[in-house]
Amino acid sequence: LVRKFLHSRNYRYRLHYKKLPGRPDIVFVARKIAIFINGCFWHQHEGCNRGGIPSTNKNYWKKKLAANIERDKRNIKEITRLGWKALVLWECDLIDRNKKPRNLEYLIDKIFHD
Repeated sequence: LVRKFLHSRNYRYRLHYKKLPGRPDIVFVARKIAIFINGCFWHQHEGCNRGGIPSTNKNYWKKKLAANIERDKRNIKEITRLGWKALVLWECDLIDRNKKPRNLEYLIDKIFHD
């Protein structure tokens, strides 16, 4: 969804850039902007109803998802230390409650003007 939106507005980017920690989903190399598109469950979006722990095998899931959160923090900290801007877009922010894509115009401001 995000890639299609950016491409339709003639923004060109790199995918899964291996030279940065965490291999960000979308990277604007010349502008030093790295974007992670996170699923609310896998990255435990705080305050989101999609980010709960499954009721079965709770110990496994708590450990697994906590490790994901810590890895995300380390990656963003390192990317920032390298002089890059790191953005995180959440699944629930991209799709509304009716499973329809949201208007993504706000992304342009968030990516290039924040």
